[in-house]
Amino acid sequence: MPTLIRSIDGAGRPTRAALLRRIPIFAELSEEDLSALAQRAIEKQYEAGNQLFLEGEPCRGLYLLIEGAVKISKTSSSGREVMLALIPAPSGVAEVTVFDGDPYPASAIATQKCLALFIDARDFFQLCHSHPAIAWQSLRVVGRRLRQLVSTIERISFGSIRQRLAAQLLEFGTDRFTLPVTHQEMASRLGTVREVVTRNLGRFQVEKLIEVSGREVRILDREGLQREAETEL
Repeated sequence: MPTLIRSIDGAGRPTRAALLRRIPIFAELSEEDLSALAQRAIEKQYEAGNQLFLEGEPCRGLYLLIEGAVKISKTSSSGREVMLALIPAPSGVAEVTVFDGDPYPASAIATQKCLALFIDARDFFQLCHSHPAIAWQSLRVVGRRLRQLVSTIERISFGSIRQRLAAQLLEFGTDRFTLPVTHQEMASRLGTVREVVTRNLGRFQVEKLIEVSGREVRILDREGLQREAETEL
């Protein structure tokens, strides 16, 4: 079961309807519809490391991430973890499972303090029937997630750790950013171990491709990092 830290009280905080509007698929709903949905939303807050849901649990509904980020991961019988995706707010979590009705195929774990709204699956389906645009927007999200998953599988199956790591750094954003995950979490996402990630980050620094200070990263040679990511892929 998810670890609920506490419910959010309304004092000095945005209304639930205002929080729901931050989620792209609900952005065009009327105030009346948002208010009706907000009455059924359950507000939850999670600390880093808390589980929203576990692989194999029955799908109860949709989690709407308002603040923070969660990692979606699978764990083998031997205990090895592979991170499939890192989902930052604002975004829905587990849209695919809500549509197909099967148990959660992976686990969702907060990587930092998170605020989420939970919508029961039946309430979400009713909303999709009355507002087909929400279903279409959800399918777009599902399609994007599928492309990301295919990209993850490609990186784990082909190419070296250096190539995968270079591509991952380029995906994190601008030329100066804070790593959104730990070395261990990045290793699980790349299908390797923490020591290998740390060692290759050090090599990238020696080669003047990047500069690292704690979790702060500066890309010094974006073209060089891009060539590294594309080599033999």
